[in-house]
Amino acid sequence: MSRRRLPSPTQPDVLARQIQAASKVARTAAQEVRIIGGQWKRTPLPVPLAAGLRPTPARVRETLFNWLGQDLTGWRVLDAFAGSGALGLEAASRGATSVCLLERDPALARSLQALVQRLLSPGGAARTSVSVTQADALPWMAQHAARQDAPFDLVFLDPPFDEGLFESALEAATGCVPAGGWIYVEAPRELGIDALAGLRRQRHGRAGAVHFHLFQRVGEAPAAA
Repeated sequence: MSRRRLPSPTQPDVLARQIQAASKVARTAAQEVRIIGGQWKRTPLPVPLAAGLRPTPARVRETLFNWLGQDLTGWRVLDAFAGSGALGLEAASRGATSVCLLERDPALARSLQALVQRLLSPGGAARTSVSVTQADALPWMAQHAARQDAPFDLVFLDPPFDEGLFESALEAATGCVPAGGWIYVEAPRELGIDALAGLRRQRHGRAGAVHFHLFQRVGEAPAAA
């Protein structure tokens, strides 16, 4: 007697469950995180109440900066979906020469600006330049990639999980880093080893429903559209 095989879940079904799990993480996220290294170590960062805002937790940031090295002196960094600013400000705390925080939500951008002003106030011992720009990350990165000057050594990508921006964000970010430059991305699923031409996946980890990856540019970036 043959057994009836149940249909396997389709890829969209699997992705929907992954996004749902990650959204649950966002809903239960802490309303404050702390910088874990560098000149601003232990400084609290407020996490505003905003739909889908899911700051990178301390244990993931610790792993990431173990991968990158603890000292980012001289690095130029872009935090393309800044949100709470936890990733970009962690890089600034660790000596990055310049950090650009991009955030399209006006209220979050204002919150980031106030936070940056506080951190860079007299007596803050800042050794870095931090700017906040209200902008949509994808066209902003595409515009800078078109200049072909690869203005950043490291790009952080933590886009909203329900918008499916991972591959397009990776493509846009690739044009913003030189050969040897780094791109970090969080997603609700594991991104392939060969996610995009010109990139090599060097590291991958998982924390609950969130997958985090570190890619390095090894070749020419795709031509800007």
